[in-house]
Amino acid sequence: MKELNQKNYRCGLNILAFPCNQFLNQEPGANEKEIMNGLKWVRPGNGFVPNFPLFQKIRVNGAWEDPIYTYLKSLCPLPGGVISRYVAVSWTPVRSEDISWNFEKFLVDHNGFPVKRYLPSTKPFDLLGDIRNLMQRC
Repeated sequence: MKELNQKNYRCGLNILAFPCNQFLNQEPGANEKEIMNGLKWVRPGNGFVPNFPLFQKIRVNGAWEDPIYTYLKSLCPLPGGVISRYVAVSWTPVRSEDISWNFEKFLVDHNGFPVKRYLPSTKPFDLLGDIRNLMQRC
């Protein structure tokens, strides 16, 4: 990630994390401290501490979804077209643009405009080319 150093580009890179418990209750922590302890000691564990902002737990789908996700989903369609296995859906209403699972990602430009959406199976390093291109266009 050295090549994405802020010095090489006019615009930098910020990663934002929004915990959510809507996918088989995989984020049961009640608050930021419990969630951070889970990250540090359980998953991924080994003393992991994120070096990016971890926001309060929110809902990303359904009637009570957070407005940030309403905005992101309205501008970036779901890649792949499959929301989730029916047994894993715990919200209503279910919409075709819903977040499909934990670790879905959005790439947002320096003006706050979502430009691309990635499936949960997309590895972070697979975004490198798209991030580099976006930073060059900034």
